[in-house]
Amino acid sequence: MRKTLHIIQNVFKKIGYVLTHNWFIRISNKEIIWFNKFHQKITNRLRESLQGYSFISIWIFGFITLTLYPLLNSLYYSLNKVTITGGEGIQFEMVGLTNYIQIFTTDLEFIDYLREFIGDIVLQLPIILIVSMLIAILLNQKIKLRGFFRSIYFLPVIIVSGPVINELLQQEAGSIPLIQQLAVIETIESILPAILAEPITNLFSKIIIILWFSGVQIVLFLAGLQKIDQEIYEAAQIDGASPWESFWKITLPSLRNIILVSAVYTIVMLATFSTNSIIKHIQTLMFDTSRGYGYSAALAWVYFLIVAMILGITVMLIAYQRKPKIKKVRR
Repeated sequence: MRKTLHIIQNVFKKIGYVLTHNWFIRISNKEIIWFNKFHQKITNRLRESLQGYSFISIWIFGFITLTLYPLLNSLYYSLNKVTITGGEGIQFEMVGLTNYIQIFTTDLEFIDYLREFIGDIVLQLPIILIVSMLIAILLNQKIKLRGFFRSIYFLPVIIVSGPVINELLQQEAGSIPLIQQLAVIETIESILPAILAEPITNLFSKIIIILWFSGVQIVLFLAGLQKIDQEIYEAAQIDGASPWESFWKITLPSLRNIILVSAVYTIVMLATFSTNSIIKHIQTLMFDTSRGYGYSAALAWVYFLIVAMILGITVMLIAYQRKPKIKKVRR
């Protein structure tokens, strides 16, 4: 076994030597020589940078080949009418922005799905963040079977999938029975206008499913809570601060970055989950002979830009901090 490992190590050393001692690049302890002509000194900062890039080089290669190239390819598809034929293969007909114009002029179904998605984000995001934060605060207390309860709350993240969610929704298991018994949904529909009642009733009908999406956020908030120094709470308690005041003045500001990360994760998760109506709509139109891959690619890019705008607005709202006004002292 040791002999085999020694042979493998020698092989990798030879390969590394060949890659770093050729006409293109030569590397020594003090400098890098490009094309046997250009010399660059190796400083400690450059050496650390090269080591860092070497560790992420596999990821960079995978991103370029598996993400960046398909992304640019889909952008090219969105500007064309793509036709797939049996004999001639894939044919492209440049149509410019026609696909994008059709999305906002003729595809009313996509507009409805988009409005529904934005409404769900506005309602579901605060609920997921608030519930996950409260559960994390409870699980951070010194209680018996704390590890067991943490596992229970994270278990839905492991078993959740598109078919499971669809089956729960078909069996009407996504809502709390008391809501149906008290006819809460019917009351909301009768009081509020349709544009406001639809997202709220959708929220109540899937409240259990929404809470299933809180597992990762609970773990993030737990990690943030455990990093807060308990001496700060003790000092605040000595100064007469109540638990409510400690939460607003210590806990919440300390969790600002965790709230930001959880919000971004939640939006991306809701936007890319398999039960998302917009994703289903895009996948269905891929096989439409009148529109095809080009139109679906344009839909995907519009959806991507809208999600990016939602993420940007969310980051601005959470990360924004008002600078305290400094009063000028008159002399």
